[in-house]
Amino acid sequence: MGMEIEKLQGLLKEDPSNFQARRELSVILANNGFNEEALSNMLYLKKYFPDDSDLLYNIGIIYEKIKDFKSAEESYEEAIKISPQADFYYNAAEVLMNLEEWDKAIEYFKEVLKTDPNDENCYFNLGVCYKNKDEINLATDNLQMAVKLNPKDIYAQFYLGNLYQNNGLTNFASECYKKVLEISPDYSWAYYNLASIAYKNDNLDEAKNYLIKTIEYNNQDIDAYKLLAKICMKNNETDEIISILNTRLSDENNGDLYYVLAQINRTIGDLTEYIKNLKLAIKNSLTLSFDIQKIKDELDYAMHENQLEPEEFEEYDADENNDIEYDDNENNEEEFEENDDLSLDENESEEDISDELEEYEEEDL
Repeated sequence: MGMEIEKLQGLLKEDPSNFQARRELSVILANNGFNEEALSNMLYLKKYFPDDSDLLYNIGIIYEKIKDFKSAEESYEEAIKISPQADFYYNAAEVLMNLEEWDKAIEYFKEVLKTDPNDENCYFNLGVCYKNKDEINLATDNLQMAVKLNPKDIYAQFYLGNLYQNNGLTNFASECYKKVLEISPDYSWAYYNLASIAYKNDNLDEAKNYLIKTIEYNNQDIDAYKLLAKICMKNNETDEIISILNTRLSDENNGDLYYVLAQINRTIGDLTEYIKNLKLAIKNSLTLSFDIQKIKDELDYAMHENQLEPEEFEEYDADENNDIEYDDNENNEEEFEENDDLSLDENESEEDISDELEEYEEEDL
């Protein structure tokens, strides 16, 4: 690759007007991650070939790769005006989703379906668009179609399950999540959402088992640890959850987990560990979603009164993170690769709290 780039750069040094060499160089640079250099060359070519739809399409891809979605949209729109191809509409629609222009994205995905009425990815994306417009029936219809066309699409199955769950249809949601796990047994979010449903139905042992699987496949899922802590405390299994939390915290400090651990220490009456973990929660404030002032008040009370703070363990919603965000690079990555690589084929185309912490830092943890 390096020799090929050098060769093409040499040709352009001799003859800057060698457009074929510049086009080939642009494609090689883009496909190997040199996006800024590729874009510079393509914009040079655009001055001479403003009506080349494939060139405009490829420029759109580069803008998309560097997250300049507005410029990507403009380039795709130019390409569509010249040659309204399905690929052009599809890429433009995905960029419009990133810009949260849901109506126009829907319009463009429907244009793609005129060419290929069985494009499962279009139905998936339409489901996401309608979901973001709170048009739940249309979102459900399109996601169901995506699943019908490809039952092994774990993203469509998961998103459909999430939609069911958020609308109280937990039996249907559970079926979707279990199908996800049949296809991809390490999909941690499916285990977590099954745990949330089981917890809400007061099936604590079932929820616990799903959470253990969640952590097995994703030991950074903090919400799984939080919910597991609630279940273990209800089951009086404090030794087990303390061991699990300490194992996780030995790998990486986390403010939320230190606070959860502090609450367990309070429940079992361990004042020393309670104070220690409150301090650690405050120290790791960047990973703390609980109210830091409340934690500071707890710490002040415990240290000055030399007793446990009397409030109950703070409740948090087991379903607080059920909503997922659409990631345009996540769904069926294998099928999108052709739209990521460029081709010459004409038919392709930190809240600063240091001052507030000074009073605590003098003491050893």
